[in-house]
Amino acid sequence: MSTFILVHGSWHSAWNWHKVVPVLEREGHKAISIDLPGMGRDKTPIEEVTLEVAVNKLIKIIDQQEGQVILVGHSKNGIMISQAAEYRSHKIEKLIYLAAYLIPDGKTQAEYSALDTEGVLKPYVTRYPETNSHTLQHEIYKEGLYHDCDDDITEMAKCILSHESMATAITPLQLTDGNYGSIPRYYIECTEDKAVTPFIQRKMYTELPCKKVYQMTTSHSPFFSRPNELCAIITEIAAN
Repeated sequence: MSTFILVHGSWHSAWNWHKVVPVLEREGHKAISIDLPGMGRDKTPIEEVTLEVAVNKLIKIIDQQEGQVILVGHSKNGIMISQAAEYRSHKIEKLIYLAAYLIPDGKTQAEYSALDTEGVLKPYVTRYPETNSHTLQHEIYKEGLYHDCDDDITEMAKCILSHESMATAITPLQLTDGNYGSIPRYYIECTEDKAVTPFIQRKMYTELPCKKVYQMTTSHSPFFSRPNELCAIITEIAAN
């Protein structure tokens, strides 16, 4: 059985995975969903959140596990699992990118996000220079993130989503072939995604090839709309 560490995307928290964790656990796996610094129940002031701070929290959780783990990163925070893999390559069995930013060495998430001109979220981002953070306006939640999800997900998101650090997006990743490059990568593409569009997903996994690419005909949030199908893919990756 495998140990999965599940890493949420921008503005979100461990809540992302509340439908996924029970499915994985019923199959005998260990599934850990985390709140990155400043997100969810983690009360780190958002202005103190850097890429280093966030990755260090993830590394601490990795180090607490017996044996190797499989990291699953969603959306922006594909960058977190990549950088953690560089520092803990011996502890990580596989990397799974779920509609996630798969960024090469020396590049930033912001650079690739800027190339994704078809996404619908950017006009609805509100920036707060005083805390170096931003939020997403409620009116785009359904269309941009959850168009194939139950309406209660959108309503819950209005209560749960929070500020996102801007510092993490503009910090270049530091990756090497010997560490990060030694870990098998897998990509799960969401073909109806309006947040991280299929265009940018395909560009990223073409430039930085993965062992296998899966497709799901879902929005940006298959952990809400199709958790069983998502878990089937995750467990297939773990078994191979």
